[in-house]
Amino acid sequence: MRGYFAIGVERISKPMNMGSLMRTAHAFGASFFFAIAPEAAVREARLSDTSDAAKHLPFYTYESVAEMTLPRGCALVGVEITDTAVALPSFHHPSAAAYVFGPERGELSADLIARCDHTVKIPTKFSVNVGIAGAIVMYDRLISRGRFAGRPVNPRAQPEALAEHVRGAQVIRRARAKGPG
Repeated sequence: MRGYFAIGVERISKPMNMGSLMRTAHAFGASFFFAIAPEAAVREARLSDTSDAAKHLPFYTYESVAEMTLPRGCALVGVEITDTAVALPSFHHPSAAAYVFGPERGELSADLIARCDHTVKIPTKFSVNVGIAGAIVMYDRLISRGRFAGRPVNPRAQPEALAEHVRGAQVIRRARAKGPG
């Protein structure tokens, strides 16, 4: 999969939520993690981050939205429940993106929303935990941008053949049939 992504939070206050989100970002292959005006100390976040993501991912802390910088060409994607946000299943994930989540019991600041290139929402009845929201967004990015075979219509059917590019030519990789043994 080409491109990269980052995960960020604004004004997060619970260390366990931040640690969980950092661990999930590490598991899904995020390129970096950032926090804007966090209340939670990174050391405290490590209690719920059993993968030691802070040792493997660059971690940037910004005191304000105005201070935040992203790499050139990186789209900022706010995840927020608003009437104007695009439903996540209908969103085309940019090749280079930084996804930012709001605080517990709050929403992304107006300054941050104004900086976002895109705003998406998870189509749920009400908001979910920030760690869960992050996992949903990262999984959606993975399945929509990754190279996976199409799902069969019948649960007993084999997945479709997966087109693969090898040295500029497209070849078909077939799933191995399971035999005895």
